[in-house]
Amino acid sequence: MEIGTLTFVPATEAPELVAEPVRRHLQHDGLWVGEIDPDLADTAAFCEHYDIGLDISANCVVVEAKRAERVWHAACIVLATTRADVNGIVRKHLGARKISFAPMDTAVSLTGMEYGGITPIGLPADWPILLDQNVIDQELVIIGSGIRGSKLLVATGVLASLPTTEVLAITKGD
Repeated sequence: MEIGTLTFVPATEAPELVAEPVRRHLQHDGLWVGEIDPDLADTAAFCEHYDIGLDISANCVVVEAKRAERVWHAACIVLATTRADVNGIVRKHLGARKISFAPMDTAVSLTGMEYGGITPIGLPADWPILLDQNVIDQELVIIGSGIRGSKLLVATGVLASLPTTEVLAITKGD
């Protein structure tokens, strides 16, 4: 399957193109993978180089929530054309007193994925995954694969069916 100038193959045919935590989920229908230049993994550079619209590219943001002595993590999935309202909607939804983007080293060590390639598929089983309604409104989106050298093309129904996923409006203005 081609999107822009990038060719995707069923992820089961190229498991080496995804991070180890993602591999156990490759049996899902609706997952394709495409190899990219790792230097172009950041969304804006990726979309421009591979002629892919920001409106079908989604970002996975790892947040660190705190309340009293408790610290926990969650993932927010939003289209590249929007930004998660982390300090408002996400903080309140998670019941956190304080929330911030997780430090890079923390996100990498807890997920087993590369920074800039973190994906909701294969995250720790107890992490909430907050999937923005704008993402679900798309049929397919392009997300990280757990490594910087590839991207996943995913049917949004696969994202919505992950065990800890909640679909809600997490971007400002929704």
